[in-house]
Amino acid sequence: MTQRIRQPRVAEIVAARIRDDILSGRLKEGDVLPSQDGLLAEFAVSPPALREAIHLLETDGLISVRRGNVGGAVVRQPSAERTAHMISMVLQARSATPADVSGALLRLEPICAGMCAAREDRATEVVPYLEREIERQTADLGDPTRYVPNARRFHETVVSRCGNEPMILLIGSLELIWSAHESAVWADESSPDPMNDKTMRAALRDHQRLLDAIRDGNEARAVRLATDHLAAARRNTLAVGADKTIQAKLITNAQ
Repeated sequence: MTQRIRQPRVAEIVAARIRDDILSGRLKEGDVLPSQDGLLAEFAVSPPALREAIHLLETDGLISVRRGNVGGAVVRQPSAERTAHMISMVLQARSATPADVSGALLRLEPICAGMCAAREDRATEVVPYLEREIERQTADLGDPTRYVPNARRFHETVVSRCGNEPMILLIGSLELIWSAHESAVWADESSPDPMNDKTMRAALRDHQRLLDAIRDGNEARAVRLATDHLAAARRNTLAVGADKTIQAKLITNAQ
């Protein structure tokens, strides 16, 4: 039996060409696509086909269409933040909880810590970035409103410097979702157990120990320290925010 191959529609072909220009970097974040007349002349297609192509790109999140006198289609490069927002919407639709997200990170982030320690170029590509985050945490130790996001950036940096792009994107998206939830919990003034000095100092010590293990190239110790620290952080946050649910709007507000 001969399988019939569907021919792509004209709109799909146009969208694919513009999509390639965006993903290849030929079109940059914030660039404005040519006017409708310019695009019609460039692609030699009908207005309905062009409108459908623009709609396809807008659905992909690769452009946003502005209306009015300053209208136009603005390029939006894919980002970890947009990926995190999409994942958070899916998780919210599936009634996933912050405990689910932290449980995933409890298993995944230590892998990234081990990978950071295993990098031969860690002295230049990992350690300085983690040192910078610890300096920020130390400076803001007495201010929970600033300390919490600073501490979360340390975790995000461990992931972002692991050296593997798929893991950086996927685990990094979960980091952003958890960070948004954690920040919401500790920013809640009605919280019965706000972030205190003892908790902040303990977290800072854990981060410093993890940095030392990564600097020494001790992969096994880095994994173990990351696991123990994440387990403690998970208990602290979920003890306060147990009634919270994954909310995609937290990611939207953080962007």
